[in-house]
Amino acid sequence: MKQREPVYYGDYLRLDKLLTAQHPESEKEGIRADDEMLFIIIHQTYELWFKQIIHELTIVREVFKQPNIHDNTPDIYNSVHRLKRICSILEVAVQQMGILETMTPLDFLDFRDLLRPASGFQSIQFKIIEASLGLKYNQRHGQDYYTKFLNDEDRAKVKQAESEKSLLVLINQWLERMPFIKNKMYWADSDTDFWTGYRAAYNKSLSEAERGNLEVFDTLFINETQYPENRAFSADANRNGLFIMLYRDHPLLQLPYELLNTLLEIDEMLSMWRHRHIHLVQRTIGKRVGTGGSSGAEYLRGAADSHYIFKELAELTSFLLPRQLLPKLPEKLVRDLSYRE
Repeated sequence: MKQREPVYYGDYLRLDKLLTAQHPESEKEGIRADDEMLFIIIHQTYELWFKQIIHELTIVREVFKQPNIHDNTPDIYNSVHRLKRICSILEVAVQQMGILETMTPLDFLDFRDLLRPASGFQSIQFKIIEASLGLKYNQRHGQDYYTKFLNDEDRAKVKQAESEKSLLVLINQWLERMPFIKNKMYWADSDTDFWTGYRAAYNKSLSEAERGNLEVFDTLFINETQYPENRAFSADANRNGLFIMLYRDHPLLQLPYELLNTLLEIDEMLSMWRHRHIHLVQRTIGKRVGTGGSSGAEYLRGAADSHYIFKELAELTSFLLPRQLLPKLPEKLVRDLSYRE
């Protein structure tokens, strides 16, 4: 084994750089603003967590860039594990707002004007996270100043992230490849195809007030020529996503279900982070504009309402049936969805 130099804790973590990276603007101006150090450290911590999220997303996207992901490889488990880690990081990010909320509005005003035009809106890592997950430019709230206040280098980084295949696109391709619905050998002995039978069972489950759901169901699962072109998931991916949710108890579908469910958790945690941010801004600056020129809480509220990335997965729950009403699957398919000897 190669002899290595001993590793020292402070050197390994580059503490000489990390702990000297806080330079309050108030100190430069000779103004006393005791809470600016907290403000800097909180935001630096956010950026470190964002870096870790990007790291995890890069690994997961590399998995799904493969043309095929074999059932017996650890790839899906590894992906679910890393996506759950992202959820845990986002949970910490939400809780971290509580520390920032110990800074009162007057404490913030001591140094707020010295920050202009710097703003959290200039966090390119957060924009890269959103783009890597699948938020498209045309879905963004406040497009006019989305990259307006970035320098050329950071603007190029964001545009590069938007040009790459997002996790949403890769998940769509992965779902499209699932053979369970379209493989005719499973349904050769069946009088009807799966979706015709499922439609009948779903129709019986609807209350009078839910009758409109059947028309939506037909558009998304029956009449393929009417499938909306503006949806992120294709017709095949949409069908396979619902199939996974319906029959998640079968061993081979348990991890795929965990994957889809974790994507919904990421959306939920991002929403919680945005809404916690809204309350923080309202509490701290009221209706004043942000330091970067945005409309402050109003902008954040618009983003929170529109930046749901995996909303089409969430919508699939409208078409679920209780287990006892689910159509019985062909025996061969049941065997193929089970653990193999």
